[in-house]
Parts: sequence; C-alpha cells; structure tokens
Amino acid sequence: MPSRADRQRGLFRRLWRDYLRPYWPRMGFATVLMVIEGSTLALLSWMLKPLFDRVFVGRDESAIWWVGGAIFGLFLIRAVTYVVTRAILTSVQQGVATRMQADLLSHIMTLDGDFFQENPPGALIERIQGDTLAIRSIWTTFITGAGRDAISLVALFGVAVATDPWWTAAALVGAPLLILPTGLVQRYIRRKMRQNRGFASTRATRLDEVLHGIRAVRLYRMEEYQTATFRRIVTDIQRSETKVSAVGALVPALIDIVTGLGFLGVLALGGAQVTSGERTVGDFMSFFTALALAFQPLRRLGGLAGGWQTAATSLERIYAVFDTHPTIRSGPRGEPPSDTTIRLEDVHLSYGGHPVLRGLSFTAEAGKTTALVGPSGAGKSTVFNLLTRMVDPDAGAVTLGGVPVRDFTLPVLRDQFSTVSQEAALFDETLRENITLGHPVPEDRLRAAVAAAHVADFADELPLGLDTRVGPRGSALSGGQRQRVAIARALLRDAPVLLLDEATSALDAASERLVQQALDELSQGRTTLVIAHRLSTIRAADRIVVIEAGRVVEQGNHDQLMAANGAYAALVRLQFGGD
Repeated sequence: MPSRADRQRGLFRRLWRDYLRPYWPRMGFATVLMVIEGSTLALLSWMLKPLFDRVFVGRDESAIWWVGGAIFGLFLIRAVTYVVTRAILTSVQQGVATRMQADLLSHIMTLDGDFFQENPPGALIERIQGDTLAIRSIWTTFITGAGRDAISLVALFGVAVATDPWWTAAALVGAPLLILPTGLVQRYIRRKMRQNRGFASTRATRLDEVLHGIRAVRLYRMEEYQTATFRRIVTDIQRSETKVSAVGALVPALIDIVTGLGFLGVLALGGAQVTSGERTVGDFMSFFTALALAFQPLRRLGGLAGGWQTAATSLERIYAVFDTHPTIRSGPRGEPPSDTTIRLEDVHLSYGGHPVLRGLSFTAEAGKTTALVGPSGAGKSTVFNLLTRMVDPDAGAVTLGGVPVRDFTLPVLRDQFSTVSQEAALFDETLRENITLGHPVPEDRLRAAVAAAHVADFADELPLGLDTRVGPRGSALSGGQRQRVAIARALLRDAPVLLLDEATSALDAASERLVQQALDELSQGRTTLVIAHRLSTIRAADRIVVIEAGRVVEQGNHDQLMAANGAYAALVRLQFGGD
C-alpha cells in the first residue's frame, strides 16, 4: 500500500497532467523570471563588498556611481520581473481554478442519486468552491512565493559560501535541530486540515439549509436554535484553525532560534578575523547581508507546511469526487424508439435496503393517458425516475417502444419526456431562460407556450416581462406561477411522452381548469403518465393503475374500477364521499 507521501505525489502528478501541462510554456517563462528575481538579492549582497571596500573604506569617489548604478539596476530588475511573474502566474492560477471548478460541476451532474443523498448541496459547494480555492494557494504560496524564496536562498548561500565556507558552516550549525520538529508539524497539520475541510463542508451545508428554509425557520421560531448550532460549527472551525496556525508557527520560530545561533557563530568567528585584518569589512558586510537577506526567505519556507497540507488535503477531496463514477451510463442506441408504449415487467427496487417497488408491472399504451394513483410512498414517482433513468431497477424490465431504456443513450432517452412535477425547479434567471432552459427557441413558439400555460397572465404585468428575474429557486413568484412556468417548459419541449406529477396541484380553480385544458390538448396523440392525488383530474384517463406498497393492486378505467368496488373506489369515496 503506497504511503501518504506517495499518494500526495500521485495527486500532484494528476494535477499536472490534467490541468497544468497546457500552461507549461508560460510557467517556464515565469520560472526564468523568478530565477532572475531571486538572484537579485544575492547580487545585491555581493555588491556590498565593493561598496564598503572601495567607497567607504577606500574612499574611491569614482566607484560611487557604478556601484550605486549597479544596485539601482538590481532593484529595477527585481521590480519588473516581480510584476511580470505575478501577472503570468495569476493567469495560470485563475485558468486552472476556473477549469477545475467547471469540470468538477460537470462531473458531479453525471453522478447517481445515491451520491447526492450522501453529499448535501452545501458540502458539494464547498468541494467546488472552497477546495479549489485552497488549491490556488499552490500558486500564491509555492510558486510565486516558495519558488522565488528557494532561488533567493540558494543564490544567497552561494554568495555566503563564495565569501567564506567556514563562516557559512558556522551559520548553519543549528540546522539539524529543524528536522524532527518539521516532520511532526507536517503530520499534525495534515490531520487537522482534513478535519478543517470537513468542518467547512458542515458550515456550508448548514448555511444552505437555513437560507433555503428561512420561511420555516421564522414560522417555527428556530432563529435562536439555528444561530446556536451555526455558532458551534464556526467555533469548532475557529479552534481548529487557531491550533493549526499556532503549530504551523513553530517551524518559523525554530528557524529564528537557529538563525540567531548562526549569527552568533559568524560574529564570533568572522568578527575576530576582520579586527585582526585577515578579512575586510566588505567581506564581512557582504556575507552578513547575504545571511540577513536569507533569513526571511528561510522563515517563509519554514512556514509552508500548513499551506502544503491544506492544498494536498483539498486536492485529495477533489479527486475523490472525480474518482466517483456513475453507475447509470448511456446505452448504445442513439435513435429514438419507433413508438412510445411504456411497459414495466416485474420491477423491483430498493433504496438503502428499503423495498420501494415489489414486482411492479403495467403497460401504458402509446398515445393514451395512464394515471398512477395510490397512497404516498407507494412508488408512483419512482416510476418516473425509472423511465428517465434517474435510477435503475434492481430487477425486472423497463421498456419504451419495446426497447429497454438501458439501451438508449441518456440524451436520446431523456429527450422523449416532458416532465412537470409537484416542485417546479426554477433558477435565479429570467422567466425566458427558465422556460427555454438554454435552448434556442423561435419567439412565436415561446409566446404560444407562454400563453397556453397562462404564464402571460402574470408575465405581462412584470416590469421586464419575460426578461424579469425570478429570484433564487423562483422565490419572486408564487407557487402557482412557478407551476405554470414548469408547464410552459413542457409545452415548449413538445416531447412524445408527458410525465405529469401533480402538475396542476398549486393552481387555483380557474387557472387549473385552463391549464388542464392546455395539457389535455398537448396530450392528444402522446403517451401521458399522470400521478394525481386529486382523483377528479384523472377520471377521463384511458387507464388508471392503482399502486400500493410497490405493487399494482388493480387497473382499468374509472367506470370499471368503480364497478369493481376495490381500492380505487375506496380512494374516491374517501375524497368525495361517493362516485
């Protein structure tokens, strides 16, 4: 089994292969500029030797200008290379983060329903946003910071060694003291950062639930409870991050101590040589400046343990999602079926070990309306999920036009259905965009669908008409208005099969009658499946299938089922007190 270090290296190799490789020319150019920028500090310390020996001690006035000009030139080069490097690497950073976020969302949308039951929206938002932003620290910390600092450190120690190897050895006498603490700190931070990312997911999930459920929070006076719960979550994050920060500061603190010992050793050794005349003041100032300038890069590099582990933890979480693959995949058939007869044969399905369908069998004939009725939890909505392959059955066959739905490609299969459910899923976009769903539609067709679904009744009164934004999850619209928008989508989609799950449940009596007329007209010549608890809406259905506990208990038209005086008749009497 590979070690954690090997796994982390594997993740960063995948990051290079999947996202960084296209940017290597820019990164290579930026690296050259960083080498130049990092070398300027070493050259600056080297220039202090002639500054002291020729100008201050030797009193050579002619050297003032060329030494001063050289030092100014170094600062000018450093400034230009810093700006250009920062711009290049920021463009790479943003490009990689943008691609990764888009790819992650695209991949998540292909995953099965079980994945979304185990990973709430807030946690997934944190993966897409929080974890990818954490990886961006690779650029700001490791490339723009660590890369430049490492080059500066090598160049500065090169100057130190060139000046006097023994002085350099004295400066590094305490370096072995850093090895063990650094390893322990990295191990601790790795564990805590994994915990922190989990806390961040919990925080995002809680915020998502509270803000989307704000109406219930207020109605049930849950403000104090939700605030207290959220405060506990963020307090855990605060404590954990404080511990990480404190422990992460240990290595830079130890570097301070080791550097102080080094300065003391150099001063004791070099100071005596300068006062005795063995070495010049310029030698000592050049070496001492190189050592002083190396102090800050060394200190920053010592503090990289936290940033490295944060990036590695986030990368591990992101690739865990990428390595999750859907079990529901497209079949080979890219042509739609020749007819739209729907058939379920002895279908079994369980959710989490709980049986939902227990040998469900029925046929919905092409061009006719079939209604599914029964108590809540009987499995009616599950039928729609099976037809559109949101889920696959554990056993049994689901066919469309005599072809197993598994055989169709997912786009072809789902193009056969127009769906209107109890909960209209609207986005924070305009009415027009919520109806067309990103597909180009001629204006006359759009207007016809809007009129037929009675969206025009309220859209014409809005300030921007169809170009009015509907708010998050359609919050600017009433429940009935959201339902009409969903019906307009189905009308516009014009698919051969209609799936209506309480499609008119949120409408008032007048609107329901008008919209039902539109749906009746739309269903002509189409295969229509209707789920309805309000039995008045399905009396005219060609076939009514009564489902209880995942099985068909009876089927027929309204008159036949009433005459049979079985489960359907009991439901009718329960709702209306008679037939």
